[in-house]
Amino acid sequence: MDRAIGVIMHKVKNVQYITGYILEIEFEDGKRKSINFEKYLFGDVFEPLRDIEKFRDFKVDIQLGTVVWPTGADFCPDTLYDYM
Repeated sequence: MDRAIGVIMHKVKNVQYITGYILEIEFEDGKRKSINFEKYLFGDVFEPLRDIEKFRDFKVDIQLGTVVWPTGADFCPDTLYDYM
């Protein structure tokens, strides 16, 4: 968790694939959330992730502190923490 001008910025520590478009996200403070991303996969950046194989090809980017995909898609870690 970083602090910039009094703002708490959360970071993703670990991500596990559950099923379908559901990922379990673990944050630096130990909080865990299961998030179904299916309804967020639209538009030029996220639409390619509707291909389940592409969706499952995620990783945690330590510098960004969030989950990313080779397609260039990512989600703001604070948005994930607050569960979109």
